[in-house]
Amino acid sequence: MDNYSRKQQEKRYKTMEGRDMAEKITLPHNFSPRNYQLNILQKLDSGIRKVCWVVHRRGGKDVTIFNWCIKKLFEETATCFYILPTYSQAKKVIWDSINNDGFRILDYIPEQLIAQKNAQEMKVRLINGSLFQLIGSDNIDSLMGTNPKIVVFSEYALQDPAAWDYIRPILKVNGGYAIFISTPRGKNHFWELFRTAQVTEGWWCERLTIDDTKVLTAEDVKQEMAEGMSEELALQEYYCSFDRGVEGSYYSKLVTKMQDQERICPLAYDPYKMVFTSWDLGWDDYTSILFFQISDDKIKIIDCEERGSTTLHEWKNILMSRGYKYGGHLLPHDVEHIDGLGSGCTRKEILEDLQIPVTTVPKGIISDGIEAVKVLLSSRLWIDTKKCEKLLKALEHYHRDWDEKHKVYSNKPRHDWSSHLCDSLRYLATGLHLIDAKGVSLEDDTKALQKYFGN
Repeated sequence: MDNYSRKQQEKRYKTMEGRDMAEKITLPHNFSPRNYQLNILQKLDSGIRKVCWVVHRRGGKDVTIFNWCIKKLFEETATCFYILPTYSQAKKVIWDSINNDGFRILDYIPEQLIAQKNAQEMKVRLINGSLFQLIGSDNIDSLMGTNPKIVVFSEYALQDPAAWDYIRPILKVNGGYAIFISTPRGKNHFWELFRTAQVTEGWWCERLTIDDTKVLTAEDVKQEMAEGMSEELALQEYYCSFDRGVEGSYYSKLVTKMQDQERICPLAYDPYKMVFTSWDLGWDDYTSILFFQISDDKIKIIDCEERGSTTLHEWKNILMSRGYKYGGHLLPHDVEHIDGLGSGCTRKEILEDLQIPVTTVPKGIISDGIEAVKVLLSSRLWIDTKKCEKLLKALEHYHRDWDEKHKVYSNKPRHDWSSHLCDSLRYLATGLHLIDAKGVSLEDDTKALQKYFGN
């Protein structure tokens, strides 16, 4: 008989004062897993430390893994970070969530075992010293200097893939657990991770559709479709198909077209032509830069960079370290705002003092900028496969939210990890007319640079 539904382990825990508790507490608490949930629980208990679990919508992914995490945190004192795409989602999906039985997810933690609860930071400190915390991957920098032993990436298909890149070396050193759970969102970073998990030693993965779980029937899905859900979306949500792009994606079909036309390929830096950059400036956020060259009618993005908490002086060093010959730099209208660090100067003035010539891209309507990007993606744009991997992922992911109540898409893009690089491309598309159509080459004189970049 299994360790969860029949022989749940009973342990005597102690209060903070050290007295034996009068009652025995069973973990998991008030949770009896369904048959299809037992497999992942037993794999994790067996010592598997890298898990990829692809489960259809309403399959109970979070409830299952949450309960395993709490049980594990009492088997050993450790820190668990439970990461969702955004802070607000973490609050909605876990901290404030109530299941169909009217039971709050947090109530799966017995009250007697909680030493402290911090609603603002969504932390729960347990009486044995373990810590459980909810985090949004949109604020992954908050994990600097931490040492989690258990990290769960919930709805990983919608997360910034950089979060895993940051966490990976920590878990490698401390031998921790990395658990990825999600429903597909096209052939993005989650699809790549799923394929890796299928063939890599040390990983375990499983994909469960409604045919496997029996939580819903084919008739239930037909009813959803009769009420307006597309067949493609139904296949994604209930049959875990990776073939559909991110719902509401602006650019995914155009990226596929570029792949078919082999415009996503290795691109070499041409030392006989200038490199231009387009920036999305971050204040308390990421700054993203695209590096591109112009060859005849082709726009070639040869490189990209994205960093948070980086000063303009540091950005100059990053630019110089590339070894490119620069023709100029396209920056958004807010470059002319006063710098927020008390200098009294605009960021344009600071950059120009650093010998970085700035051309300001006028403020425009976001929807018009998105259309300008679509025009570039349709024919003129080429992107390097290796150096611009994150840009390509961002383009696939950049999307509008679906308003379930009104059955329409929102009229503006969702602001998440993909926004910064996509905004950089938007400024490239809307500022391109400020650059000579042929590009400025090393043979062009200083007057040409002054003409096109106002220096």
